[in-house]
Amino acid sequence: MNPVGQLLDLLQASPNTVAFTGAGVSTPSGIRDFRGKDGIYRDTFRGHSVEALFGLDLFERDPSLFYAWAKDFVYGLDAFRPNVIHATLARLEAGGLLRAVVTQNIDRLHTLAGSKTVHELHGSPSLHHCLACGRAYPYDAVQPTAHAGRVPRCACGGVLKPDIVFYGEPLPEATFQAALDACRRADLLLVLGTSLTVHPAALLPREAYECGARLVIVNADPTPLDPLAILRLPDLSAAFAALSAML
Repeated sequence: MNPVGQLLDLLQASPNTVAFTGAGVSTPSGIRDFRGKDGIYRDTFRGHSVEALFGLDLFERDPSLFYAWAKDFVYGLDAFRPNVIHATLARLEAGGLLRAVVTQNIDRLHTLAGSKTVHELHGSPSLHHCLACGRAYPYDAVQPTAHAGRVPRCACGGVLKPDIVFYGEPLPEATFQAALDACRRADLLLVLGTSLTVHPAALLPREAYECGARLVIVNADPTPLDPLAILRLPDLSAAFAALSAML
């Protein structure tokens, strides 16, 4: 049997499957990853590394730097559409073959594709909160200002920060706990488009394995958990295009 056929058999036999996704799921949609060979963290902006722009201290000192850079990467995400990987995961969930998606991505494409249970470990720009008074604003209310490269502000005058997890911030506790619980209960965990190098998120697949889950890894680059996987595929887009055709 071909490997994608094996994957479908595993999905059909598993009572509780969870997908754990990283940047490789969204690069086929045209979104650059963070740490890859062409990742955004290799760039600089106005004398700062892009990685430094995601530091809470720098954001609090000068939020204009982040918003001047993020106007296209974060606030131009509406230009990107879900790809066959996002769409197939949503179909698997709708068909009862997938319980949840745990993602490291901040692009909201899983939700846009139709996935209902999505645990966004690193947050997303779906909501923004005022650093002064805590008032919440939805993405659509902030996007026009931020896409113009200007700092969005609350009615009270405070700076708005996206609910993306910046360096210096903990992962959202409720989201992390829900993701941890989902991984611990999984019988099958699909590790998709991630090299498992970003912690603490990368600890979750091992936690799933230690709680009895079988691992399927689909990623171009090696991961630390490759020796534990029962199935390993290198081409995420090709695998999910073939899987979609079988559903």
